Amino acid sequence: MSPDAGAGSTSTDAGVDAPVFQAGVGQADDLDRLWTPHRMAYIRGENKPADATSGECPFCRIPDLTDAEGLVVARGATAYAVLNLYPYAPGHLMVCPYRHIADYTETTDEEVAEIAALTKRAMTVIRSTSGAAGFNIGMNQGHIAGAGIAAHLHQHVVPRWPGDQNFMPIIGRTKTLPELLSDTRQLLADAWTG
Repeated sequence: MSPDAGAGSTSTDAGVDAPVFQAGVGQADDLDRLWTPHRMAYIRGENKPADATSGECPFCRIPDLTDAEGLVVARGATAYAVLNLYPYAPGHLMVCPYRHIADYTETTDEEVAEIAALTKRAMTVIRSTSGAAGFNIGMNQGHIAGAGIAAHLHQHVVPRWPGDQNFMPIIGRTKTLPELLSDTRQLLADAWTG
C-alpha cells in the first residue's frame, strides 16, 4: 500500500492485516504503532476516581450502575467484583464490599467469606479465559500503604504471565493492554456464570 493511503489496515489475500500508512505524516520510520485508544480517557482526566475531599466514593457509586457501565463482573450479597479502570494487567479486577468501610478489620464474617469466595472465583475465571500463570492478590490498607482510594476497602486480583513486564512500563511509563475494558468485562462475566 502506498504512503498516500488512508489510516487503518487492510486485509491481504492471506487474511492478515497489512499495515496502512497515513497521508501527510512525513517519511515512514519503520516503527510499528501500538494503538491504545482507550487510554485517551485517562490522558484527558475523564473517569478518574474522585479524591477523598470530594466526598464521592466510586466503589459506593458503581453498584448503582449497570454491570456494563460500572465494569462489574459479578455481584454477591455483600461484595462484588469489578474491573480496575487503570489495570496493571489485562483482567485486573477488584473485590469490594458494598458497605463503605476502610479497614479489613471492619468487615463482618459474611463479608470476609464472600470476599474470599469472589477472589477464588475470579482466579478460576481469569485462568480459564486468559491462561494466567499466576496472580498478585492484596489490599493496600491506608494511603501510607499505597491505597489509591483508602476510604473504601478493595482487594486487587492481578493476573500475571511469564514475561508480562517489559520496557513499556519500566522505561516508557506506559501500560499496554490488548483488549478494551468493556470487552474484558464481558468475557469474564460470561465465564463467571458459565
